Amino acid sequence: MITRWRLEPKPEDVEKYKQGELVEPQKPIVFYIDPATPKKWVKYLIQGVNDWQVAFEQAGFKNAIYALEAPKDSTWSIDDASHSAIVYKPSDIPNASGPHVHDPRTGEILETHINWYHNVMKLLHDWYFIQTAAVDTAARKMQFSDELMGQLIRFVSSHEVGHTLGLRHNWGSSATVPVDSLRNKKWVEANGHTPSIMDYARFNYVAQPEDNVTYPGLFPRIGMYDKWAIDWGYRWFPQYKTAKDETPELNKWIMSQLNKDKRYQFGTETDPSDPRNQNEDLGDDAMKASAYGIKNLQRILPNIMKWTKEPDKDYSDAKDMYDQLIIQFGRYMGHVAKNIGGKYTTPKSVEQTGNVFEYVPAAKQKEALEFLNKQLFTTPLWLIDKNLVGIAGASPVGSIEKVDVMVMNRIINIRTLETLLENEAYNGASAYTASQLFDDLKKSVWSELNSGKAIDIYRRGLQRAYVQSLVGLVALSANPAVISDAPAVARGQLIALRTDIAKAIPAAKGISKSHLQDMYAIIDTTLNTKK
Repeated sequence: MITRWRLEPKPEDVEKYKQGELVEPQKPIVFYIDPATPKKWVKYLIQGVNDWQVAFEQAGFKNAIYALEAPKDSTWSIDDASHSAIVYKPSDIPNASGPHVHDPRTGEILETHINWYHNVMKLLHDWYFIQTAAVDTAARKMQFSDELMGQLIRFVSSHEVGHTLGLRHNWGSSATVPVDSLRNKKWVEANGHTPSIMDYARFNYVAQPEDNVTYPGLFPRIGMYDKWAIDWGYRWFPQYKTAKDETPELNKWIMSQLNKDKRYQFGTETDPSDPRNQNEDLGDDAMKASAYGIKNLQRILPNIMKWTKEPDKDYSDAKDMYDQLIIQFGRYMGHVAKNIGGKYTTPKSVEQTGNVFEYVPAAKQKEALEFLNKQLFTTPLWLIDKNLVGIAGASPVGSIEKVDVMVMNRIINIRTLETLLENEAYNGASAYTASQLFDDLKKSVWSELNSGKAIDIYRRGLQRAYVQSLVGLVALSANPAVISDAPAVARGQLIALRTDIAKAIPAAKGISKSHLQDMYAIIDTTLNTKK
């Protein structure tokens, strides 16, 4: 059952509505802005609400939703349950949320108090700086203009209002857009970089400086999916007396729209295996999009000291922006890693053809691993900036190792291995198998075992993350509730790796030798632990 506000035409406008004329609802959706809100941001919060009017017009209603400043009336209270409001929280929490109260018997939304925490502006600044400073000069500072920050607040307002209208996160929306379209100035400025503002697809990090993409192509907006979802959920059907009566027509709408354009698809936020349904990602190809994103990070990094410089301040902002850049880099690695052992889920009704479940093609999984080998496993030396290290206190060693750990835990875990094993069982030679994955991983992560090269501090961190991920899997075999081949696969890999490390230790020198001896001891202890 969906949740929605009760929107119905006024009795005198019923015939106009039936004939397709826009009419005002009997009771519009009204939000009041908390009087405690800093005055300069009020108009942007109001715009974020009013932006939804175009979606309700598609459903046949005009002036169906709008925001007002709180009345200057001593008897008016923002805590009154009959008022919906955007509440200002003078807090350092960098967040915003859009809850609502609805009648569980019918799904009718009764009221909402959106929470806007003051420090969401810090979050917005950091996202916009890291994702667009390569293409937008206005993003190259620690204090944005009021107009730029206001537009960022407007986007958050629209997103949270969407939740209060009954819409969930649509993390699959951005995956319906070809990556090349995100660089096409004319296309992306006309259509937006994601079809849904309910996606977590903050800003267009794919666009390159030479593309000359401006704000309409960089910012999220209420898109074609949002307009259609509101039309589907709020259009008034007087010819039907019950929800059950409406169902066949509503289902026809869904199939009709999906056949027209895949950008009407919804992708859940609760699927851990489908690489199309991810937060903070863009486009239909994670490897291609992430490569463009990295190019922009490489443009930003050498300028962090200059773009964060402010009179009479220290270098903490430079350190903070470097940390944010690493986080963004890690997001790109995570987007790619989810393709390995990935499984597409495309919900369908019995009237639709085609598979609901499909494994990510072997070629795409191999491409993802090759990308990780090039961009992460081969140490990303471009992330090491001596000025940021020596002056701002940046820590590339620890930062890169954290990304290594995150990616290894994503690739070497029980869910990924079980999906690979199932794929092999069902599809045989056409599948990307667990054995192939570990063969490819070993070649890139442990190349020094055959080459005899010294193992630098970054590679030692990578290899340590690899071993710890396998050790964690082996430990699951002691849990009788875990019925899986994954621990056995991990144990086999550790046995083989122990042998290879033992052969390499005699020729190793210095810290490389100590590192290999440590890895050998950890593996040996794990394999010889008695249950």
